Amino acid sequence: MSPAVLEKGSEEAAPPAAEERKEEKDCVDRLTMLRSLPEAPVECQVCVVGAGPAGLMLACNLGRFGVKVEVVDDRADQTPVGRADGLQPKTIETFRQMRLADTLLQRGVRVYDIAFWRSTAEEALHRLGREVHYPPIIDVLDPYILLVHQGMVESLFIEDLKKRGVEIRRNTAFDSYSVCDSEDGPLQINCRTNVTQDPKTLLTQYLVGCDGAHSKVRKCIPDARPLGLSQASVWGVLDGELDTDFPDIWSKTLVFSQEHGSILIIPRERNMTRFYIELKSSSKADRNQLGQEFVMQRAKDIMAPFRVGWKYIEWFGRYQIGQRVAGRFCDDRTRAFLAGDASHTHSPKAAQGMNTSMHDAWNIGWKLNLAVRGLAKPALLQSYDEERRKIALDLLNFDYEHANQIAGGDAVALAENFKTNVRFISGIGAEYGKNAINMLEPQAWVMGDAKPGCLLPPAKVTRYLDSNPVDIQLDIPMLGQFRIYLLMWDVHQSQIFLETFCDAIRAPDSLVRRLSVAANISYAKQPRLPAPEDIYLRPERYTAVSHLFTFGLITTMPKSEIEIKDLPALFQDSRWTFYLDDIPEQDTRGMLCTNKWLGSLGPGEVAIVNVRPDGYVGSIGRWDSSVDDAGEEAAKWLDTYYDRFLQVPEV
Repeated sequence: MSPAVLEKGSEEAAPPAAEERKEEKDCVDRLTMLRSLPEAPVECQVCVVGAGPAGLMLACNLGRFGVKVEVVDDRADQTPVGRADGLQPKTIETFRQMRLADTLLQRGVRVYDIAFWRSTAEEALHRLGREVHYPPIIDVLDPYILLVHQGMVESLFIEDLKKRGVEIRRNTAFDSYSVCDSEDGPLQINCRTNVTQDPKTLLTQYLVGCDGAHSKVRKCIPDARPLGLSQASVWGVLDGELDTDFPDIWSKTLVFSQEHGSILIIPRERNMTRFYIELKSSSKADRNQLGQEFVMQRAKDIMAPFRVGWKYIEWFGRYQIGQRVAGRFCDDRTRAFLAGDASHTHSPKAAQGMNTSMHDAWNIGWKLNLAVRGLAKPALLQSYDEERRKIALDLLNFDYEHANQIAGGDAVALAENFKTNVRFISGIGAEYGKNAINMLEPQAWVMGDAKPGCLLPPAKVTRYLDSNPVDIQLDIPMLGQFRIYLLMWDVHQSQIFLETFCDAIRAPDSLVRRLSVAANISYAKQPRLPAPEDIYLRPERYTAVSHLFTFGLITTMPKSEIEIKDLPALFQDSRWTFYLDDIPEQDTRGMLCTNKWLGSLGPGEVAIVNVRPDGYVGSIGRWDSSVDDAGEEAAKWLDTYYDRFLQVPEV
C-alpha cells in the first residue's frame, strides 16, 4: 500500500475520534452542570434531627402511625459501645406496649437490689447493707432495672423502621431551619451531607430536635437556651469484663472510700460490669491527664483490699455533671420541638437519661400524629412543653440531691433519698398536672389509683372472647388511639345506660362520632405503616369501631351469665376488648381491676376511664345507671373532654 493511501486512511479515521472526545466532554459538562443544580427538597410531615434513643423512639412511633417522617443524623452509624444502659420499670412497660420488649428481656441483666459499701481511715471496706431496688409499694409488672446497651435499644427501633420502609439519613448534619412563605407554610430544614458537605434541604410541617446536649435545633429556637449549672467533679466510666474477688458485682452497688472517692457499680450484659468512678483531683488538674489508666488505678484504690482487674475494656468515657433544662421545649408556633438531651441534661447515675428522653418522644409522638391529620387543636401540642418540662425540672431536683449523696458516700441519706423518690425513679411517678388533656373534676370522685395525669395502673383481667388472662394496660396495641373503658358490676343491670350511651355516640351531632368519621377518612388516605408481624397481632381488631377510639368494657359478671349478643352493637364490634374482672389473685396487688382503678364502685354505678394514647389517664367520670338520661349525659361528658383538644378538620 502506498504512503498516499495510508495518509488518506488516517484522514478518514480522525473525525470519529474527535467526535467521541467532543461527546465525552459534553457529557462531563452536563454532569458538572447537573451537580451544580440544587437538589429537589425532600418533603415530609415530621423531620427528626438525631438518631439516638429519643429520635428513634419518636420516628418508630410516627412510622407506625403512618406519618411521613424523615430522620437525619450526623453520625455514620448507630451507637456501637458505651453510653446509656438502664431501663426503668415504666420504660419496660412501654416496650411491652410496643411489642418490642422480648429481645431486651432475653439479653438484658435484671437488677433487683442495691448494696452499700464504705471504707474510712479507721475501717476497711465493708458492706453497710442492702435494699430492695423497687419495694412492693411500687405497683409495676417489672420491679427491676433492666441493663441493656443503648446500641441494642437503637437497633430495635432501626429494625422496626426498616420493616415499615423508613431509613435513617446518615452523615447528614442539621444546620438551620426557617419558615417558608407564610406562617402556615412548611419549615425549610437546611442540612449538610457527607464529607463533601453538600447542601440538603427538607420541607416539613414539624421539626423535632433530638440532637443531644449541644443541640443545633435548640440554638435555632428563641429563648430555649439551657439554664442550670455544671458541678466541679469529674467522673470516669469504664465498661469491661472484670477479674475480681469483690462479691457484689451482680448487684447495683455504691462503694465509698473516704480517701479516694466513690464508685457506682452496674452489672451489664455479656458478663460486663460498668464502673462510674469519681475522680477527686485538684482544681488545677488537666482533665486530659485523667485518662483510662488513671481511672483504672483510681478504681483499684477505692476497691482495696479487694482485687480488681479487667479481662478487657470495651469503652471508656469521662464526663462532668451538667444539670440543665432548656428555657422552653418548643417555639412560639409549636412547629419546632426539643426532646431528650437537647432539652435536659443531668447525671447518668440514677439511670434516668435514656428513659426520660424516650418518654419525651413517647409524649410528643401521638400528639404530632393527630396534628398532622388535622385533628388537633393548638392546646394539644402546647401540652408537650407543659408536661415534659415539668418532668425535666422534677428530674433535675432529684438528680442534684442524688448525685451529691453518691459523691458524699452517706449510705443512710442516699437510701432515704431513694425511698422518697422511688416512684419517680421507676417512671410511674412521672405525673402531669391539670391541662387541656388531663381533666381533673371534683365530681369525678377519684378514689382509686387511676388518676388524671397519672399512668394507668397495671391490672389483670380475663379477655372474654378467648378466656385468656391479660394485663389490661398492655393488651390493646398502641396505635395512636384513645382507649375508653366502661366499668360496671353487672352489664344486664346497666343495659339501659349502655344502649342510651351508644345511641348518643352514634347521633349526628356527637363529637366522638364526627371525630371518628374524620379519623377513619384520614387513615384511609394515609394508613398506618404495616409490618410482617401484624398478621399475628391483628391491629384491625382494635379499630373496627373507630381509628381514633378503642372502646373497652369491664365487668365482674361470670362469663356464663353474659353473651356477646347481649351487648349493644358498638360493644359487639369491640368484642376483643370485652373483659371479665375475675382474677384478682393474679394481680400485682391481689385486687380487682375495678377496685384498684376506682377505689370502689356502687352496684348501679358505671364509670368511664379515658386513657390517652401514651397510657396516661385523661379523665374519669361516674354515673348512676338507674337515672334515665345517665347514658346520654356520659356521652356528652365524653364530647366535653375531647372538645378541649381535638377538632374535626375542615373539608
